[in-house]
Amino acid sequence: MSDTTAYLAAGPRVGVRLFSYEDAGEFTALVRESRELHHPWLAPPADHESFLVYARRLIEDPAKAGFLVCEHEGAAAGRIAGFININNIVEGAFRSGALGYGAFAHAAGRGLMGEGLRLVMAYAFGPLGLHRLEVNIQPANEASLALIRRAGFRLEGFSPDFLFIDGAWRDHERWAFTAEMTVR
Repeated sequence: MSDTTAYLAAGPRVGVRLFSYEDAGEFTALVRESRELHHPWLAPPADHESFLVYARRLIEDPAKAGFLVCEHEGAAAGRIAGFININNIVEGAFRSGALGYGAFAHAAGRGLMGEGLRLVMAYAFGPLGLHRLEVNIQPANEASLALIRRAGFRLEGFSPDFLFIDGAWRDHERWAFTAEMTVR
């Protein structure tokens, strides 16, 4: 999709848009190409059926919002670079959500996810009306920690045995960003 009018927000190199069921083929192919990059941190859906279940939750559940980070320049225009999801969205006095994300191998280390994260953050604190975003990261996941630090998130705590990932309960650091902070 190279038509930037379909993006919820766009920066110099990427735009962010919502997931669609039609993304299954490209998304799952990129997941399979990126297995080494993702392991052991995350396991996004790698086949059509799993993608449809995953996408359905992001599209239909009002407590979730799924965004695709897409390149919008040159020959790569429209190619999915990664994904950023806001899960566990709570409204009312809390107005908070939990981030999950992943880059694809062809985009890793190019700064595309940082640009996409800033766009999603602006959308979360603007149209979605959230006050707080949290992200939980395994302490050894250096690339993810670097992304969050660059975006200006603050370390708020440590959660032992927080999530069951890759066959075991994993410790996580808890990072947060609130609407009063400046998006970098």
